[in-house]
Amino acid sequence: MRSLTPHRIAALAYPGMAPFELGVVVEVFGLPRPDLDVPSWYLLEVCAVTPGPQPAVGGISIEVQHGLEILAEVDTVIVPGWPVEDAVPDELQRQIRAAHARGARIVSICSGAFVLAATSLLDGRRAATHWRYADRLAERYPLVKVDRDVLYVDEGELLTSAGSAAGIDLCLHLVRADHGAAIANQVARRLVTPPHRDGGQAQYIEAPVAADDDSRIHDVIAWLARDLARTVSVGDLAARAHLSERQFTRRFRDVTGESPNEWLIGQRIAASLALLETGDDPVERVATAVGFQTVVTFRHHFRTRLQTSPTAYRKAFRG
Repeated sequence: MRSLTPHRIAALAYPGMAPFELGVVVEVFGLPRPDLDVPSWYLLEVCAVTPGPQPAVGGISIEVQHGLEILAEVDTVIVPGWPVEDAVPDELQRQIRAAHARGARIVSICSGAFVLAATSLLDGRRAATHWRYADRLAERYPLVKVDRDVLYVDEGELLTSAGSAAGIDLCLHLVRADHGAAIANQVARRLVTPPHRDGGQAQYIEAPVAADDDSRIHDVIAWLARDLARTVSVGDLAARAHLSERQFTRRFRDVTGESPNEWLIGQRIAASLALLETGDDPVERVATAVGFQTVVTFRHHFRTRLQTSPTAYRKAFRG
């Protein structure tokens, strides 16, 4: 039986912060959710190096009551961003290391990874940050294994996410780990966001925006989405769009940011998640159901995209 004691979370605020990342944390963990079938939800508290008003971007101010002393009491510490050129105060580093040493989960969003890296807790571990800061993080902290492509990295008690919106993905991942897939899916629906986004932030790096929406491509995408298990070639899709293969591939990438095969693999992986989370079919049958011709291919692409195996994903995240 789960404990009725709320899981306590402390989120860091600081002068000059952009409020979006903190807002994500508040939205996911700070709102009471009596409609969810969980014995106890989260208790969110906001802290700062120096309590009091924290001027934020946009001319607003965040009033913070708690200092860093609450990091000695909470179950999870979240650092939602940090000015990458600012030094990390010694006391903040000490409190985070102490929280980690007693077993607290330490989480960063976007540039918050610089705070975790300053504590040396990320040495020898994979970590994510916004793609704009990835090279800087790697140069400043060469012992950190910076992953430039993923939306977030789960290293057990240390978790890091890419740019701002990837914080939503990581927060939902935490809910999924704590309360199971069904609850995480309900929270995602309330946020009007996918419970799990496939792919990584590489698709957003200086990607050109398509000059127009091509209805021919969108029609093909809608047709594919209705039956992801169907066997098709790029030639088949191009013919359906009344384009040459070369034209179709170029226009498809303009619209989606991926090649047709990359997009289809991603959609099939995404479709497999619900089957793994809630069903009992063998992995081989799940692979077939979402359109992979062999389970070996399914496992390969699953691990490439999610950094885990289908079996391990099922074990960790099914409700």
